[in-house]
Amino acid sequence: MHSVESIVTIPLEQLLAAVALLLLLSVFASRASGRFGVPALVLFLAVGMFAGSEGFGGIFFNDAAAAQRVGIIALAFILFSAGLETNWKFVQDSFWRASSLATVGVLLTTLLVGVFAHLVLQFDLEVGLLLGAIVSSTDAAAVFSILRARGVHLREEIAATLELESGSNDPMAVFLTAAFIAAIMRPGTGIAGFLLDFAQEMIFGAVCGIVIGWVAVRLLNRFSLQEDGLYPVVSIAVVLATYSGTVSIGGSGFLAVYAAGIVMGNRNFIQRRTLTRFHGGLAWLAQIAMFLVLGLLVYPSQLAEITLMGGSVAFFLMFIARPVAVFASLMGSDFTIREKTVVSWVGLRGAVPIVLATFPLLARTPNSNMIFNVVFFSVLASLLIQGTSIPFVARFMAVEAPEAREPSSRRVNLATRGEGAIITVAVSERSPVARRRLVDLGRWPREALILVLYRGDECFVPTGSTRLLPGDRLIVLTSRQSVDLLRDLVGA
Repeated sequence: MHSVESIVTIPLEQLLAAVALLLLLSVFASRASGRFGVPALVLFLAVGMFAGSEGFGGIFFNDAAAAQRVGIIALAFILFSAGLETNWKFVQDSFWRASSLATVGVLLTTLLVGVFAHLVLQFDLEVGLLLGAIVSSTDAAAVFSILRARGVHLREEIAATLELESGSNDPMAVFLTAAFIAAIMRPGTGIAGFLLDFAQEMIFGAVCGIVIGWVAVRLLNRFSLQEDGLYPVVSIAVVLATYSGTVSIGGSGFLAVYAAGIVMGNRNFIQRRTLTRFHGGLAWLAQIAMFLVLGLLVYPSQLAEITLMGGSVAFFLMFIARPVAVFASLMGSDFTIREKTVVSWVGLRGAVPIVLATFPLLARTPNSNMIFNVVFFSVLASLLIQGTSIPFVARFMAVEAPEAREPSSRRVNLATRGEGAIITVAVSERSPVARRRLVDLGRWPREALILVLYRGDECFVPTGSTRLLPGDRLIVLTSRQSVDLLRDLVGA
């Protein structure tokens, strides 16, 4: 058994081999999750627990501060990747529904769980509210991985609401957790100060994220780098600078990186597709690393001791607190009872509650170790019970999108389905796209993809920094509705 202090004394080749083995086990676990319908996050946690001091790996790890730092950094990259892949046109109609769930819903969940923990579990009210704040946020990343693996597609308005809620409710949970820790450790703190801090965090976080995202796009398009491999380096710097800079001035770093990702993902910039794929892979790595570390931090024997308490909190959260919070938050919306029920059930708990549970450990609040174990147990129960049953609930409530029932994949060549066409267009001298980079073509249809560019005797696939010249011939895959627009735009 190795202590956390002795890890540095392990030969480097053994340490690297152990890391490689844990990563490969996690990848295989993610493949198994789709086959058996178990969320990959559960299996990542299981790998970490089996590698821990009470598992086969025998690795002793109890550094909550290190786990918290790993979790915060990982969450920053996960949220940025989610923002990059968020289509604003897809989610904008769901903005107010998601905002209500991310604020009012989180607050109501906190209050309900807190009162339950106080009255039923005999926690002090402040400690119960702290527990409620920690478990109040959702993790829809696990949800959509299960839905994709099991072939279930929710209706557009439901999917958009869940997507935006999951990316924007973390700051509220972080704020409430910090507020209740302060209330416990410094009694008498005024509520007016908490409200002012919350408003500052939300406003500064949103503004910083939007501004930094816009500036990053401008810089990427203005300064062409000689090596394509440097663009991911710049994007990593953007994430780290956005989070650290926003937090340093009192804003929400999580909201900032998510907002920056949305701004960048919905604008054209050089290497956008490449960076989106890169951060998608980086988000998976961050997720695996975070859950491995959190799995190492927990002691399975201690979970067994709080089974009844953890089970009661998980049951109350799934069947009472979350549904009440959702129905209250969406009161007045056009969602039906069936749709609200699905939104309630899809509110999985995941990475954020476990990371937030390390905050009381470091602050040494009363019952902090018990809170961590209860939160961990509740997350496991949510992932296993709700996660495995989501496809059944979606079908039972009849909230699937029509295309979900089509047996064949829609990711096929547009031209073979009669929905698109492959055309050849030549850039004329008078064309408004002549001598301009692809990334700067504001009127270029989003669905139009340049497959090949012919320039004299050369033939190559262009990138965002490629400048179109008179005489260039383009082979373009596009929708039929955009054919005339492209011909007019390129050949004008």
